[in-house]
Amino acid sequence: MRNYSLPVVIEKDAEGYYAECPSLQGCYSQGATYEEALDNIRDAMVLHIQDRVENGEAIPLVEMISLVTLDVVA
Repeated sequence: MRNYSLPVVIEKDAEGYYAECPSLQGCYSQGATYEEALDNIRDAMVLHIQDRVENGEAIPLVEMISLVTLDVVA
């Protein structure tokens, strides 16, 4: 087993918390609480990584993370 450090983005809306790992395309989850969303995305990431390893696919390594909030008028 290998240890991976990957970014996770969590957003809260009226329905609860939505979590995604941008480095693992299509890897996302949700939860009623922040902690539940973290637990669920961790499980999703493990399954996603295991699937990639089994299929001989590379795991993306993150060199930089930048998170910003932009105000836009549309």
